[in-house]
Amino acid sequence: MRVLGLETSCDETAAAVVDETGVRSELAWTQEVHAAWGGVVPELAARAHLERLGAVVAAALSEAGIARPDAVAATAGPGLIGAVLVGFSAARALASAWDVPFKAVHHLEGHLLAAQLEPVSPPWPHLCLIVSGGHTTLYRAEALGQYRVLGASVDDAAGEAYDKVARMLGLGYPGGPLVDALAAEGDPHAVALPRPLQGHDDMSFSGLKTAVRQHLERPGRASDADVCASFQAAVVDVLVGRVERAVRATGVRHVTVGGGVAANRGLRAALIASAGRLGVGLTLPAPSRCTDNAAMIAVAGRMRLLREGPDAADVGARAAWSLA
Repeated sequence: MRVLGLETSCDETAAAVVDETGVRSELAWTQEVHAAWGGVVPELAARAHLERLGAVVAAALSEAGIARPDAVAATAGPGLIGAVLVGFSAARALASAWDVPFKAVHHLEGHLLAAQLEPVSPPWPHLCLIVSGGHTTLYRAEALGQYRVLGASVDDAAGEAYDKVARMLGLGYPGGPLVDALAAEGDPHAVALPRPLQGHDDMSFSGLKTAVRQHLERPGRASDADVCASFQAAVVDVLVGRVERAVRATGVRHVTVGGGVAANRGLRAALIASAGRLGVGLTLPAPSRCTDNAAMIAVAGRMRLLREGPDAADVGARAAWSLA
């Protein structure tokens, strides 16, 4: 079954075709209009999706060497609802015009299932850390569609904290990759920063962000590189600490990760080291499959279609949608 997946939940206009052999095509257009505003402007995102989606879909089909897919899947939420509706509505219209099945996909399930696109799929059950600009949650994934929350951020998501620290330093947007790059040049021990909620399953990043701001307001503060390195070390310690705590508590012996911050080099290196210490399996999706992409939506849609068939005609999009 060749499935066309569309992803427009935020500022990536993406399309991909996935079948039983893997990814046949994968395209994404990153909107640059938001850089001037220091964050994603919902109305601008929706308009940009409208302008580019047709060309992106046509290119994905052409690259896959097909005129039409066997099914269509699209992100139905959560996300910026105006942006979500662009891709969702287009996907439903295409499925109707082609007379093929349609599947609405939970954006976070797409991130959770991105690891299924790797050469060796992770076994069930496994732990999955989803860490992005809007979500930071650790799940126990028992089977397709059976996910239990083991811990989540009680305030800012980790990716949101990255963007805000980058803004404090005047680095630009999106902040995550910029902080990650600068952190590689700095000393992670230069600035003493807190590791919030130690000993808890849940996480918190708001206080860490505040501690960075307070340090920056002091005379003789550390260099930007040292601030980035110290901030990143704190975030990584919190995330990896929660994963290790969950491994010990659940006995689950395999870990995966997804979401934009999962492309962070510091986090990936720390997870590899942690898996080695604990003797557990680890599946790290390619960095391009950690950020918002359509291949993860296509594979999630394909797996759901094969198990439960197409959605009813009245399925809708939603801004908020629990995965657990």
